[in-house]
Amino acid sequence: MPSFPVAPAVAFAVSAALVGAAAFSAVGGDPVAAPAPHRAAPAISAPIETVVLAGGGFWGVQAVFQHLKGVDSAVAGYAGGVTPRPSYDDVSAGRTDYAEAVEVTFDPRQIGLGDVLRVYFSAAHDPTEVNRQGPDEGRQYRSEIFAADAAEAAFARAYIAEIDAAKTFARPLATGVVTGARFYPAESYHQDYAARHPREPYVAFNDAPKVATLKRLFPRLYRETPILVATR
Repeated sequence: MPSFPVAPAVAFAVSAALVGAAAFSAVGGDPVAAPAPHRAAPAISAPIETVVLAGGGFWGVQAVFQHLKGVDSAVAGYAGGVTPRPSYDDVSAGRTDYAEAVEVTFDPRQIGLGDVLRVYFSAAHDPTEVNRQGPDEGRQYRSEIFAADAAEAAFARAYIAEIDAAKTFARPLATGVVTGARFYPAESYHQDYAARHPREPYVAFNDAPKVATLKRLFPRLYRETPILVATR
């Protein structure tokens, strides 16, 4: 995710023009919602549930889940590699096997894993892309679900198969599913980035449309005021 100089007037115009625009073209046109999963999500008795989701640059993925009702926190970070304490410079340069990812913690009494993954596939990124999203290319931008346990992983794999069978998207999903990956929070300047820099051109072009897609496709799940890391 390159950093652009801020040009407020231009960026504001771009952001306004993109309200309601597509974050990606799922079937050659506007994005459509993935079908709801057929099977029930694994039962959980804990008051919170966590899943780590990778889908391109973490600014936009974080922004989407910060606007999702039932989400308690959405933290940008890194998952999927083996080197301890990865840095943004190393991850973004492709010198590790980490992916930019977001740790989504949610209340299963308010929103289920099925709806969290449905939003992930429908609004947070294009799950048919292999090792890229928008202008960002490399394995660090891959589509991958880092499940908390085997039950969560089995549910995610079954849901991916259902979406492919429904042919909602023009191509098969490229999303991988793994368990046992450690998550490292990203540097503080990456947290809440889209919320803090809404007029930055990268955010306006690539991230704001994802939040707009969430609002359009899932109005009952959308919340206007995002839950930010800085306020936790």
